[in-house]
Amino acid sequence: MEDKIFGKDAAPPRAEHKEGQDVIHDEDHGATYGTYVLVWLALIGLTAITVTAAGINLGSMALTVALIIATVKTTLVMNYFMHVKFDSLIFKIFIAVCVFIFLTMIILTFFDLIYRDPLL
Repeated sequence: MEDKIFGKDAAPPRAEHKEGQDVIHDEDHGATYGTYVLVWLALIGLTAITVTAAGINLGSMALTVALIIATVKTTLVMNYFMHVKFDSLIFKIFIAVCVFIFLTMIILTFFDLIYRDPLL
């Protein structure tokens, strides 16, 4: 009896779907160690690019380049290390709404700074 429960003969868990079909849920939702290493190497590479770009005189584009690289790094960390890529759609929608509200507040703050009278 123990072999059937804990051994190789044990049946994988089944879930009943709306159509009445039995579907085996035996999937691994997550990244492999190789994927984590590749993401880590990408983060190191992007950090090196950020440091190199800071040493180059890009003028007014320096901030834009740094923010684009930071956005790519943030996306990598969120998707793989925080497992957002493997979460359900409702979590992704919730994160998108939070990012939208955050960006709206930042934009409104900058509009206030642009149209404010100078203090001096």
